[in-house]
Amino acid sequence: MFEKIHLYQVVVVFISSVMLFQGIKDFVKREVGQTLLKLIVRIVVWGGMALVAIYPNFTYSLSKLIGIEDNITAVIVTGFIFVFLIIFKLLSAIEKLEQNMSELTRRESLKDAHERIEKLRRELIADRDGDVND
Repeated sequence: MFEKIHLYQVVVVFISSVMLFQGIKDFVKREVGQTLLKLIVRIVVWGGMALVAIYPNFTYSLSKLIGIEDNITAVIVTGFIFVFLIIFKLLSAIEKLEQNMSELTRRESLKDAHERIEKLRRELIADRDGDVND
């Protein structure tokens, strides 16, 4: 009735659980850049990984439905896990870099604008003082 549990199944379920928890937590906290679409994609991808790890025979049914008769579940699942993990981490890092660049650009623009305003204010004061002395 119960099949033997393999190490890759435990690892996949653990990684999938962490990624799902992190995605749901970020969405609930309304982190910048977290959208419902990203949450749904994360649930589908990582939930699918966990599903395949827990029920490896599911891939047999899926492969017959698609028309592929060969099935190397462990290799495919492991490869997908690493690829998706890297993609998610890269996307997260890129989003953070974009946010940091936007914030830095805004700060510099505000600093420049403030300096220009101060320069104009000093010039106006100098011009006013010059008119008073004439």
